[in-house]
Amino acid sequence: MSDTAVTGAWYRLLTPTQWKMLLAANLGWLFDGFETYALILTAAPAMRSLLDSSHYAQIPAYVGVVIAITLLGWGIGGLVGGVLADYIGRKRTMIIAILAYSLMTGLTALAFDWVSFVILRFLVGVAIGSEWATGTSMMAELWPDHARGKGAGLMQCGLGIGFFMASLAWLFIAPIGPDSWRIMFLIGVLPALLTLWIRTAIPESDLWEKSNERRRAAIAKQRSGATLATDEQALTRFTLADLFAEPEVRRRTIITFLMSLTTTLAWWGISTWVPPYVASIAAKEGLSAQAWASYAAMAYNVGAIAGYAGLGFLADRFGRKPVVMIFFAMSLILTPVLFMWTHDLTLLLVVAAINAFFTLGQYSWMSTWLPELYPTRMRATGIAFIFNSPRFVAFLGPLLAGTLIVQFGGYSKAAVIVSVIYVLGFVLVPLLPETKGKPLPA
Repeated sequence: MSDTAVTGAWYRLLTPTQWKMLLAANLGWLFDGFETYALILTAAPAMRSLLDSSHYAQIPAYVGVVIAITLLGWGIGGLVGGVLADYIGRKRTMIIAILAYSLMTGLTALAFDWVSFVILRFLVGVAIGSEWATGTSMMAELWPDHARGKGAGLMQCGLGIGFFMASLAWLFIAPIGPDSWRIMFLIGVLPALLTLWIRTAIPESDLWEKSNERRRAAIAKQRSGATLATDEQALTRFTLADLFAEPEVRRRTIITFLMSLTTTLAWWGISTWVPPYVASIAAKEGLSAQAWASYAAMAYNVGAIAGYAGLGFLADRFGRKPVVMIFFAMSLILTPVLFMWTHDLTLLLVVAAINAFFTLGQYSWMSTWLPELYPTRMRATGIAFIFNSPRFVAFLGPLLAGTLIVQFGGYSKAAVIVSVIYVLGFVLVPLLPETKGKPLPA
């Protein structure tokens, strides 16, 4: 159906199953977001609780290590989860991932020193990384072509909502005491309940089931000694190897990997420092640092939620290419605006929200565009590889930023230095095909 025919009524053409899929994916990502931002908000207080006072001056560096290790686990888990989703199914992998990160997050509350905290964060990262690609694959495969970007953006909103909920929760939990960070991680056990609903309410992807049947048939044919056609040979290849086997797929993989690296390294190396940056400004004015960190986080995540949905809706209206290029460009421009040129606290909250619309909302390009670049047999693997493998490099971002913050004695110069990477993402976007409104590759 053409875009013109569905203008203004796209939501009426969706089935109850498609809406349930959106809700499941959104909730899964919401809980991921809560857990992830809980770490950003509580890492410094946790280090203050777990470290000897002689190490307090180095807390930004320790926080950088914690975030980096989480990202490393996220990268590993994401790759594993994507491959599993292509071989054992989207639904089953999603359930396993949600259960795993619920358990690991709850155990984080029991950390007894910074080493145990880091180990548990690594395991949480492994579990969280496995969930996103499965939800994104199912959304893309169940939602119609004309509304796929909108669905992806609305799914991605779950992360921002989770971030906002963590910020709001921390505003009230932080004053409890020095061990209040443990309560935040205990809340992370709740997502396990979501899996009970997913098991009964959400069907497996029909596209995956058909692809899996073809894969099984091709493997059986290969074992019989028969000659395979080209498409059958592709079905028998290990999905990770398949990403680099064909020239066009390999080209797309390299380009999107570098774009994902831009988005991921920049966000973890810059934007995760927004709450402590605003807190430092508030402290200089004699105001509550913890309260203003929460205000900043909430403002930032209101902007992020709008950005997630905004990119998806705009991409369905104007196309993937121009919208993603604008998001990269605005992220570059707004970094010095936030960290160097805005000093009034109230105005900082406004700028943080606008900055988040582009820097964190930018992540929706992956849930919107990536499923449209890979065939079903390798879709989850491709999405997972692009979304997660940059973390093997991007985990250096928090380490670098933490070191630069200590070296420069503040956040501003460090943020602007790291933000230069947005240029890379901007120049790569035109090299990809425009996929607006087109069917998914078979």
